[in-house]
Amino acid sequence: MNFLLALAFLFFIGSVFGWVLELFYRRFFSGANPERKWINPGFCVGPWLPLYGSGLCILFLSALAEDHLPAMDPVLKKIILFLFMAVMMTVIEYIAGIVSLKYFNLRLWDYRSEWGNIQGIICPKFSLIWAAMGAAYYFLIHPRILGALWWLSENLAFSFFIGLFFGFFIVDVVYSSHLVVKVKKYAEESGVIVRYEHLKAHIRSVHEKTNRKIHFFLSLESDRSLSEHIKDIIGELETRKKK
Repeated sequence: MNFLLALAFLFFIGSVFGWVLELFYRRFFSGANPERKWINPGFCVGPWLPLYGSGLCILFLSALAEDHLPAMDPVLKKIILFLFMAVMMTVIEYIAGIVSLKYFNLRLWDYRSEWGNIQGIICPKFSLIWAAMGAAYYFLIHPRILGALWWLSENLAFSFFIGLFFGFFIVDVVYSSHLVVKVKKYAEESGVIVRYEHLKAHIRSVHEKTNRKIHFFLSLESDRSLSEHIKDIIGELETRKKK
């Protein structure tokens, strides 16, 4: 089977299931959502989070690399594997977070209240969570992923749906990037960094107060401009450090 097709399939699965995971986490556990509202998580409009899609691909490749590790105690080998998975996931998280922060004046998530955090982007707590998720993936999901990939190799017509997903995904990224550029422009003019989830929650709150339609997927859709909404919460935003 085409290896790139397998990775595309994994990216699709990881992106969608990661979105579901974040949706429930932000609804019931996240401190950034004290009102416990349903808020569409992440950068994109649609039900997918590319960070998790990339992460699942990394976990898959890491698990495949286990056989290439030097001969050692099986338990020690798995501990090293899970730590490697955690490091790789943390690196992906940091790259995504630093790009959004430095180049778009945007915080997609905020770990500043967590111990040992670096720039509010990564922290030991969530690195340990990544390690635990890596172990769960290895024992509970990886064997089934291999079976799913074998099924895919026998049913290549399914590749049409993978292509359809990427078609929608690319359109979504272009549209979402256009919105982010608007946010970036006003954030730069105001010298602030915008917390994406906070902005979404504010727009939702305004719509609820005025009985206007609330768009779950189009979270930034509003009768007012994004600059006006950002101006409303300007006092609650962090100031961007001057270079």
